[in-house]
Amino acid sequence: MTFHSILCDKNEENIARETPEPPEFFADLNLGRIIDAITAGKQEYNLKPFFYTSLNNIDTIAYRHEIMRDLENPNLFEQIKAFAQKMRTMRQHCAMVEKLDYNYNKHHKEGWFLETVEIYCDAVISLAHDLSLAELKSRGFLAFRQYLTNYAGSGHFTSLLSETRRLKADLSTVKYCLIIKGNCVKVRRYESETDYSAAVVETFEKFRQGVEKDYRSDSSAGSGVNHIEAQILQLVARLYPGIFSNLADYYVRNSDFQNDIIVAFDREIQFYMAYLEYMAGFKAAGLRFCYPEVSDTSKEICDYEGFDAALANKLIGEKSPVVCNDFWLKDKERIFIVSGPNQGGKTTFARTFGQLHFLAGIGCPVPGREARLFLFDRLFTHFEKEEKVQNLRGKLKDDLVRIHDIVSRATSNSIIIMNEIFTSTALKDAVFLGQKILDKIIRLDALCVCVTFVDELASMSEKTVSVVSTIVPENPALRTYKLVRKPADGLAFAISIAEKHRLTYACLKERLRP
Repeated sequence: MTFHSILCDKNEENIARETPEPPEFFADLNLGRIIDAITAGKQEYNLKPFFYTSLNNIDTIAYRHEIMRDLENPNLFEQIKAFAQKMRTMRQHCAMVEKLDYNYNKHHKEGWFLETVEIYCDAVISLAHDLSLAELKSRGFLAFRQYLTNYAGSGHFTSLLSETRRLKADLSTVKYCLIIKGNCVKVRRYESETDYSAAVVETFEKFRQGVEKDYRSDSSAGSGVNHIEAQILQLVARLYPGIFSNLADYYVRNSDFQNDIIVAFDREIQFYMAYLEYMAGFKAAGLRFCYPEVSDTSKEICDYEGFDAALANKLIGEKSPVVCNDFWLKDKERIFIVSGPNQGGKTTFARTFGQLHFLAGIGCPVPGREARLFLFDRLFTHFEKEEKVQNLRGKLKDDLVRIHDIVSRATSNSIIIMNEIFTSTALKDAVFLGQKILDKIIRLDALCVCVTFVDELASMSEKTVSVVSTIVPENPALRTYKLVRKPADGLAFAISIAEKHRLTYACLKERLRP
């Protein structure tokens, strides 16, 4: 069993591990807010490129699901956290060693380097031990455990470990005395002089009044020594030339002590850790996540009790309820035509559809209790944008140019999400243009969500499904944010016009108040 990466099973060039910039559709689907929330507090790992990269391989998605399931074991999760903390401490030490001036005090730099390597060795040994006892099922963890076991038992690592321990033991034998007289400081070997420190503490204990301030400093938090300490250390090294010569040789020979695969694992495993921690916040609020069944052939998709993760995260923070929705497509159905009154959850439904497919496409669990989703080749979005004077195009022409670009690049394996297209033109023209665009998408056989006020589009073909945002029957002004499969009722555009001209019941009541 060969280990390549905890993110993918095979070392294939066509499996990209990182994409430096977010895809074009991120802003429209609020995916940027989701990834920001997932990676918050983990900036040191630069995880966002992993979350920008869609997969094109069903087996790689299954590979990631297996690892995520293993990490749902609390013991393994905590063990990986402990390993990550040790590696973080090691990196902090590395950064400090890098800053230390070798010419100013080489022994000080070499000593901190030895401490750094010791932390690394402890991290490797501890993780190897923990994984040897863990009940693992994923291909990724099983392969990594084998790799780590082999590495920890290799001649290179065992030699590094034994030499590190031996040097630490040798340095612990270094004892010396300081003789200070005026501005003169002499250093000589320790000659079994009596240590009066305990007696001094005991003598002055009776004068203690309350809890005194601790003036001791943590030497690990510093970045060096002062000039007096540096000169003292140089004199100490002259008293123990063999030990400090070995330390200097150790520093030179082990500059590349870190194993690249283990360093990569430390970063890449945080992709899963960050997502599981993100999911935990939703689960604590009673919302559900599931491992979706992902197919690159079947377009019969569904998600039950799904939700917009970006919006839900905001509502949880505000202690507001989160409304979940179901959707499904079967047989020849491919396109959701979403209609209904403003502020009824239509755009949220469209974003949810896109978010679910993207998260499934990077191998992550998705919002919902059960999901079956399609592995797309490209995802396109068309959301309303403000007019830009620079492009010298009107709103309608800009819409047409953008949509033409989408349908020209889309394939039968693409997903297209359009939100309120052609709102700047008359209803008759919107119907005509909408039908032309949808006819092209129907012939492509692509999956699509189209949010519109044009109810005529809902019954164009056997591939279109009408979904309507609902209202409270007793009070049409109140939205339920639930979307259901049913024929368009013809009121969405009317309500929009009434709201625009302040002719709704509420507005008229306010205006006619005596």
